[in-house]
Amino acid sequence: MSDNQNLLAGQRRALILDEVRRRGGIRVSELTRMLQVSDMTVRRDLDVLARQGALEKVHGGAVPVAEARTHEPGFEAKSSLELSAKSEIARAAAALATPGSAVALSGGTTTFAVAHQLLEVPDLTVVTNSVRVADVFHHAHHVAEGGRSAGPGTTTVVLTGGVRTPSDALVGPVADAAIASLHFDVLFLGVHGISVEAGLSTPNLAEAETNRHFIRSARRVVVVADHTKWGTTGLSSFASLDEVDTLVTDAGLPDSDREEISGHLAELIIAGSDGS
Repeated sequence: MSDNQNLLAGQRRALILDEVRRRGGIRVSELTRMLQVSDMTVRRDLDVLARQGALEKVHGGAVPVAEARTHEPGFEAKSSLELSAKSEIARAAAALATPGSAVALSGGTTTFAVAHQLLEVPDLTVVTNSVRVADVFHHAHHVAEGGRSAGPGTTTVVLTGGVRTPSDALVGPVADAAIASLHFDVLFLGVHGISVEAGLSTPNLAEAETNRHFIRSARRVVVVADHTKWGTTGLSSFASLDEVDTLVTDAGLPDSDREEISGHLAELIIAGSDGS
């Protein structure tokens, strides 16, 4: 659509809504190509349509209202979204881990990025319900055994049992029991959505309960979430914002949202900005 950059905002939003309903969901990147407008313009349009109740924002795009709160993308589908932001968030978050401490990582592509950065922190004990996160440390261990350096120290990894979700997290009573018996210095927690009203949320009911156990067992709760997660709400809320100690996000979060979040959290870290 070569003339879409000249469309009025209302016309552009009508086209977006039509595509979401027709296709059952669409990514921001697809809309920017289709409409030939900026990423920020598309996100503003989605914000307006979401406030009107016409659609719901999900990570990286939008889906019809009836599907949004229960839609859980798989790990591969999420892994290609917001790569630069996740990398910056991971570096800033890993700096919060102390050598020799016990850390926990929930499932998700952002915590997966954090895991790679934690390879540089010596002598950690890592507890995770993420198969992908456990594989990061498992692979690094085997690289070290092959005679190449995989980091400055050894890491002990505890992988919970449980039932596997589309995002490769292990959840359910087995995971919950394992987590409840442990204590962590810091929890790195990925989320599907975050907002003032709904707090932290996920489309998966069992994952919500497992995340509650993670939070109860942690001295410090660090949420790692790129700016697209703000304003998104999943089916099940599992924590309020006042249960979060630190939110690490990226510079794509607008100033107005930063001010709103800062009023509800002890610490907000903008990864990639000066000093982070």
